[in-house]
Amino acid sequence: MKPAGPPPCVLLNPHAQGGRVARLWPVLQRVLPALDPQASLRSLDTPAEAARVIGALPPGTRVVAVGGDGTLHRWLPALLAAQAELAVVPMGNGNDVGRALGLVPLRTQEWVSGSTDTLVRRLAHALRAPARSIDLGRVEWTDADGQTQTRPFISSLTVGFDSAVVRRTLDVPSSLRGLPRYLWATLGELVHLSNWPLTVVADGATVHQGAALMASSLNTPTFGAGMPAAPEARIDDGQLDLLLAGRFGRLGALVMLPRLLTGTHRGHARVRLLAYRELSITCPTPVPVAADGEWLGVTRALQVAVQPAALRAVHHG
Repeated sequence: MKPAGPPPCVLLNPHAQGGRVARLWPVLQRVLPALDPQASLRSLDTPAEAARVIGALPPGTRVVAVGGDGTLHRWLPALLAAQAELAVVPMGNGNDVGRALGLVPLRTQEWVSGSTDTLVRRLAHALRAPARSIDLGRVEWTDADGQTQTRPFISSLTVGFDSAVVRRTLDVPSSLRGLPRYLWATLGELVHLSNWPLTVVADGATVHQGAALMASSLNTPTFGAGMPAAPEARIDDGQLDLLLAGRFGRLGALVMLPRLLTGTHRGHARVRLLAYRELSITCPTPVPVAADGEWLGVTRALQVAVQPAALRAVHHG
C-alpha cells in the first residue's frame, strides 16, 4: 500500500560506485512513472545540491536514496532537517545500512545487462512499503584547527585503525569495489600499523586506558562492506555497540583481521564488544576518525551518543 503523505522523491547519487550508478539514470526515467506517476526524480551532483533539494521537500516526504552508505551519510543532515522518511536502494561500495535494513545490495549487472526486473521490485518496495523508526548516532569532535564539529551517522563511527583504512581507500584503484577495496586498503595500512593511547569511557565507566588498535561504534551489525564486526548490533535497539581492540602488532593484527571477516573475533582476548548509549574517547596524539566510511579527519577528543528512533526508514518485509 502506498504511504499517505506528499509524493515520494527518488534521488540518485551519480557518483556512487565510482560513478557507475550514473548509468542508472535513464533506466529510472523509464521505469519510475509506471510505479508512481506522482514521484519526482532527481540526480544530485553535490552534498550542497542535496541539501537544497531535500530542504525544499514538504515535511514527511519519502526520499528514496539510490546509492550507498556514503550517500546516506552526506544526505543525513538534510534528511533529518526535512523530517523525511528514508527508503534505500543500496548501490554503493559498502551497503551496510541496506544490509541492516534487510535489503540485498543491487548488483550493477542486474540492470546494465538490460533486465530491470530486480530494480523494479526494489524500487516498488522502496516507494510503497511501510516505514518504522531506526536509531542514529551523533559524534562531536574537536578538529585539527581546534574547532568543534558535530555529525550524525547511520552505520558506523570508526576511531583508529579502521579509520586509517578509510583514508587509505581514497587511494585504492577505482576498479576495486566493496569488500576487495576495503581489504586492499587494510593490507596497505598494516604496513604502517599504529596503536593509539586511548582513554575510552562508556556510560560513565572507564572501559579502556592504554594502547588500542581501534575503538569503533556500530549502529549496524556490519561495516567495511559486510564484515560482521558487531553481530548483535541492531539499527533499532536504542543503543550503539563498541568494538574495542587493544594493542596489536602487525602479525597479531594480520591474524585477528580474518576473524573479523567471519565474526569469530569475539573470542579474541584483546577484543571487546559492549553496548552503550554515551561514549567519550580522548587521546594525547591525533587519532583518525571516519563515519559511515567517510573520512572526517583526526582528533584528540570526541563524544558519541545514540539518537534513539531518530529517523523513519523502510525495512525489508
